[in-house]
Amino acid sequence: MNKHFPRFLIRWLVCSLGLWIAASIVGSDGINYGSKARVIIIAGLLLAIINMFIRPIVVVLSLPAILLSLGLFMIIINGLMVLLVSKLYSSLHITNFWAAIFAGMVIGLVNYLVTAILDERTNK
Repeated sequence: MNKHFPRFLIRWLVCSLGLWIAASIVGSDGINYGSKARVIIIAGLLLAIINMFIRPIVVVLSLPAILLSLGLFMIIINGLMVLLVSKLYSSLHITNFWAAIFAGMVIGLVNYLVTAILDERTNK
């Protein structure tokens, strides 16, 4: 089996979990998915694919802004990726840019926690 496939599955899970947590915190005013798990799972898949292909290109193109902001511009990039998923997948409704930024921050935090847990398990 390809060694990249389990990593992609973990990214998919993290993106879906982060979207669900962000939608739970913000509520239906900011992020609305119709209370359907299918929407979160498909949106997580799209976000994982976008983060794998489009996000690296955007990061390279915005490298000066990232360096000048000491990395804080990555929060904007994460929000833009979430907003892009919302535009591509109409079942996921993100009402404004700030909700997308918050969702990107939550997904980043969930990704950090999952990575830290997995790294700790492999180091033992």
